[in-house]
Amino acid sequence: MKLIILAAGYATRLYPLTLNQPKPLLPVAGRPMIDHVLASLGAIDAIDEAFIVTNEKFAGHFEAWAGSRDAAGFAAPVRVVNDHSTGDDNKLGAIGDLHLVLKSQGIDDDVIVVAGDNLFSDTLGDYGRLCAEKNAPVLGVYDVGSLEEATKYGVVEPDADGCIASFEEKPAEPKSTLIGIALYHYPKAVLPLIDQYIDDGNNPDQPGRLIQWLYPRMPVYTWSVPGTWYDIGSKETLEEADRIFSANRA
Repeated sequence: MKLIILAAGYATRLYPLTLNQPKPLLPVAGRPMIDHVLASLGAIDAIDEAFIVTNEKFAGHFEAWAGSRDAAGFAAPVRVVNDHSTGDDNKLGAIGDLHLVLKSQGIDDDVIVVAGDNLFSDTLGDYGRLCAEKNAPVLGVYDVGSLEEATKYGVVEPDADGCIASFEEKPAEPKSTLIGIALYHYPKAVLPLIDQYIDDGNNPDQPGRLIQWLYPRMPVYTWSVPGTWYDIGSKETLEEADRIFSANRA
């Protein structure tokens, strides 16, 4: 199984912190944010290689980090893929970046995809076990507890079997507070459908759109993320995560 970490954004909302530093390398509890992402996924023993896809501006930053990173918690090799984008005018988008990694690296294996700015208080070993059991697409879901907050995300309704029954991207009037987060499992057999999604000219940005396109075509299971999930999109969430993770280490 391969892990693909999406890290090609410019995080302009966090300027000046991210003016010359990619968001996933910002420190949280004294370690780069991405180290915590890897540590959460290190509990999935099936992962034997990870790929970080980033842009032209920050590829060197990630190469330097990968060359000296602390492998504690995630022993598999980590490779950096440069999508060669230089800004919003020529970016590939999250799904475009996923597709680039799959093609350029010749990946023919089950994959887990995660955003490089998603932090988890708990490890994700049980997610890996469900992915292996179902051998189907699996979306990580989280209850944000607020309808207003849910409008910022893809809102999910699972059926009795835990499969997606409905998925609405950033609805004005959400049906629930359960959202899909940037944690995805795509088994090897599903990879040709990612090719089809791109080849048909669908929106290559916002990774949840691929799930939205996929679930009417096949069962897509959901898995409730335990503990606390942080989507690091602002200085406030970065500071909160730093505070909580620092306290947990103490």
